[in-house]
Amino acid sequence: MAAPARIGSLTVLSDFGCPMCVTFAGWLRSQPVQVPLEIIPAGSSEARARFPRLDHAQTLRDLTVVADTGEYWTNGAGWVTCLWATASHRDLALSLCRPGGLALAKAAAYAAAGIHARTTRTRLDTVEEAEGPGGYGECRDGTCAV
Repeated sequence: MAAPARIGSLTVLSDFGCPMCVTFAGWLRSQPVQVPLEIIPAGSSEARARFPRLDHAQTLRDLTVVADTGEYWTNGAGWVTCLWATASHRDLALSLCRPGGLALAKAAAYAAAGIHARTTRTRLDTVEEAEGPGGYGECRDGTCAV
């Protein structure tokens, strides 16, 4: 069995039309990191070109983090991955990966998604109508490959 690929960098797809997402992206940019992070607009032409297999309407609903290895994480796992990349919050991220921790992160992500949906509902409906349905890559053990 081959060892898992080492993550060299992460790309965070953030909804720049969502005040909460913009605030989180600003906070994330201000953090010292252990893994280089790039934050790009979710649903943008750049995101579509770089990650053609992602459901880009979904990336406007759920924080999506893509590793240079092709793995990606959404919802609670995406938030935890962002924390894991930072120097100050890696220990918190690792504790959230333990039993029960990811459920807490997922609940926090769903609460954030509820706030997100209330602030961006009209724009999301327009994107869905323009794009139609899409799908994520294959998922195994809480991570997915693009």
